[in-house]
Amino acid sequence: MTRFDAPIAEQIWNMKYRFKNADGTPIDATVEETWRRIARALATVEDEPEIWEERFLEALTDFKYLPAGRITAGAGTARSVTLFNCFVMGTVPDTMAGIFEALKEAALTMQQGGGIGYDFSTIRPKGAPVAGVAADASGPLSFMDVWDAMCRTIMSAGSRRGAMMATMRCDHPDIEAFVSAKSDPSRLRMFNMSVLVTDPFMDAVKADGPWELVFDGVVYRTLRARELWDQIMKSTYDFAEPGVIFIDRINAMNNLAYCETIAATNPCGEQPLPPYGACLLGSINLARLVSDPFGDAAALDEDALDDLVATAVRMMDNVVDASRFPLPEQRAEAQAKRRIGLGVTGLADALLMLKLRYGSEEAAAQTEAWMKRIARAAYLASVDLAREKGPFPLFDAEKFLASGTMQTMDEDVRAAIAEHGIRNALLTSIAPTGTISLYAGNVSSGIEPVFAYSYTRKVLQPDGSRTEEEVVDFAVQLFRETFGAEAELPDYFVNAQTLAPQDHVRMQAAAQKWIDSSISKTINVPEDISFAEFKDVYMAAWDQGCKGCTTYRPNDVTGSVLSVSETAEKTPADDPAQLNEGGDVIYMSEPLDRPAELEGATYKLKWPDSEHAIYITINDIVHGGQRRPFEVFINSKNMEHFAWTVALTRMISAVFRRGGDVSFVVEELKAVFDPRGGAWMRGKYVPSILAAIGGVIERHMIAIGFLAGEGQGLKTDPQAEVVSLNTPRGKACTSCGSYDLRMVEGCMTCASCGYSKCG
Repeated sequence: MTRFDAPIAEQIWNMKYRFKNADGTPIDATVEETWRRIARALATVEDEPEIWEERFLEALTDFKYLPAGRITAGAGTARSVTLFNCFVMGTVPDTMAGIFEALKEAALTMQQGGGIGYDFSTIRPKGAPVAGVAADASGPLSFMDVWDAMCRTIMSAGSRRGAMMATMRCDHPDIEAFVSAKSDPSRLRMFNMSVLVTDPFMDAVKADGPWELVFDGVVYRTLRARELWDQIMKSTYDFAEPGVIFIDRINAMNNLAYCETIAATNPCGEQPLPPYGACLLGSINLARLVSDPFGDAAALDEDALDDLVATAVRMMDNVVDASRFPLPEQRAEAQAKRRIGLGVTGLADALLMLKLRYGSEEAAAQTEAWMKRIARAAYLASVDLAREKGPFPLFDAEKFLASGTMQTMDEDVRAAIAEHGIRNALLTSIAPTGTISLYAGNVSSGIEPVFAYSYTRKVLQPDGSRTEEEVVDFAVQLFRETFGAEAELPDYFVNAQTLAPQDHVRMQAAAQKWIDSSISKTINVPEDISFAEFKDVYMAAWDQGCKGCTTYRPNDVTGSVLSVSETAEKTPADDPAQLNEGGDVIYMSEPLDRPAELEGATYKLKWPDSEHAIYITINDIVHGGQRRPFEVFINSKNMEHFAWTVALTRMISAVFRRGGDVSFVVEELKAVFDPRGGAWMRGKYVPSILAAIGGVIERHMIAIGFLAGEGQGLKTDPQAEVVSLNTPRGKACTSCGSYDLRMVEGCMTCASCGYSKCG
C-alpha cells in the first residue's frame, strides 16, 4: 500500500478525491483504488482497455502524473459532473433576453462543477441609449453584480463555491469603473477580474499617447493611455486586482487563430478560450522524476519524462470522450478541437534537487529546457494518436503549421504534423495545482517557488478542539532525510518570502516559451514595494513575452499571505464580558453536542399575505469565547407553511451546528425572490417571506455580536489583526476557518485544508 508522504496528503485525498457513498461511506479503500478507478474509467474508450488501464495506472502510481481535481474526484463515479475544469461561456449578447440566457448557461455549468470565464466587453456602456424603451443602459458592471449573486448560490460540484473570471477590453468606455470595482470590499467577490490589454494600448502606454474608449464604433472618451495604465496598476497595487491579460499576444500565438478568436479566460487565467471553449487539466510531477536528488549526479530522467508525457496525453485525450458536459455547445467545441492542458507541478522542488536556485538564470534555462522537452513529447504523442485515431476535426495542416506557436517547434515535429495531422489542437498549459500538490506530498505548486519550507497547521478535531502538525515541503523533507534533520539548508533554497519579483517574471517567461495556452502564476511582492517598482514588474512581463501577469501584494481587502510565524495565539477567557472579543470562528467536521440549556430569543414576523404570524426562535451557544447561533425553530399556525418551515428549521440548524462563517445563510435567504411579489417591511422592500426570515436571523446575529452590521459579514476579530508583531492575519478560510490563506497561482488557497477558490 502506498504511504502518503505527509498527513495532510492523506487528509486531502480523504476529503476531496476519495470516492464515497452519499452517506460518507468510503468506496475507495486506498489511494491505489482511486488510481485504479481513474485508470479504468479513462481506458474504457480504448479498443484494448485492459492494456491501457495498466499503462494509465502506472502513470498515476506514486503521484507521477496528477490529473486535475475534477478528473481525480469524478472519473469512474458515474456522477453527473464534468471532468473539465475550465469553461469560457458564449459571447454575451447586448440584449436583456440574451444576457439572462447567458446567466442561465453559467448556472448550469457551475452546477456541474465547472469554473467559468466571461468577457463583458460586449455589453454597451453605462448611460448608452437603449432603443425602444426610452432608457439609458445600466452598463456591464450592473450585470456582473447579477452574475456575482448567482454564483453565491451555486455550490460547485456539491461542495464548493463556483469560480468566475470577468474580462473587459482596455478600450471599453466602462473600463475605469471595471478597474476600480474591487476597491469596494463587498462587491464582485465571486469574480476574478482581468483587463484585456491590446498591443496598440501597450504601444500607446510606452509612447505616452492618447487612447480612445470606444463601443460599437462610437468614441465615448479619449484619455492618455498611461493614465489608464496607472489606474490599472494602482488598483492592482492596492487590491490585487485586476490582472492583466495580453490578449493580442494570446491570439497571435494561438494554434487555432485560423478558426477562433479569444476574448476571455478561465477563472485562474491559464486557459484563454473561445466562446464555449472547454479545457481539461493535468500535471506532470517533476519532483518524482529526479534521480540522485541533491547529489553530484542529480538529474531529471528525461526518457521517463517522455514516456510519462505520452501516456498523460493519451489519458487526457480520452477524457474528451469520457466526460459529461453541462451544455451541448461545450461538448461540440471540445470534440471539434480536442484541446488539453498538460502542465507541471513540483518544478521548484525539482530545481532544488538539482541544487539550482529558483529565479536564477541557470534555473530559468533549465525550466525552459524541461518545458521544451515536455512540449516536444506532447506534440509527438498527439501525432501518434492522430495516426491511430485521426486528427482533431478542425485540423487544417497549412493553417495550423503557419500559427505563431508552430514557428518555434522543431522541424521533425512539424514534418510529422504535416504528414499525419495532430489529435489535439493545443496541448500545454500550467494550471493552479495547490490542492493536488498537497495530495502528492506537498510538492511545490505548479511553477511557483516553494512558499514556505515548513509551517504549523492546525487540524480541527470532531469535538472542535485543535491539534497541530508540521507541514514540510517535499524537497525540504527529502533533504532532511538525506542529510539529517539538523542539517542547514544551502543558499540555493529560496522561497516566496525572499524571492525578488523580477525573478518570478524570469521564471514565468522561461516557461511561457513552450506553453501553448498560458500560465497561472502569482508574483508575490512585498508590501513595501514602491509603486514605480511594482509597475516595472508588469512592464517586464510584457517585454519578456508573457501572456499575462498577476501579482499579489498584501492589502486590507484580501488580507495578508499565510504567516509562517510560530508565535502562539492567545485564547480569550470564558468570561461572558469578553465574549466575541477575539474568539476565532470555529469550524467543525462534526456538529457539537447540544447542551441541556441554551439562551436565545424569539421573534414575531407578520407577512402581509399570511393569516398567521411566523415565530422564529434562535438559540445561541458560546464556543471558543464567541457567542454564535446554534439552532433555529420556525413555527406558524398556518398549515400552508408547515412543510417548508420544518425543512428550513432542520437545514439551518444543521448548518449552524457545523460552525464556521454561517453568515452565508443570511445572504442566501435574503436573495430569494418570490415571483408573486414581495412586501414593504420597516420601510424596506423585502422580496419574499424567506428573505424576511433571513433579515430576522441577520438582526439576531448583529444583536449577539456575531455580525458587525447588515451585509458586512463576520464581526471584526481584534486578534485577526496580528499573528506576530508585524504580520497581519488577513481573512479566514471559508472552508475551515483557519487564517492560513495565501495567494498561489492567482488563487487564494488555504494551507490548512487545501481549499482553493479555483482549484
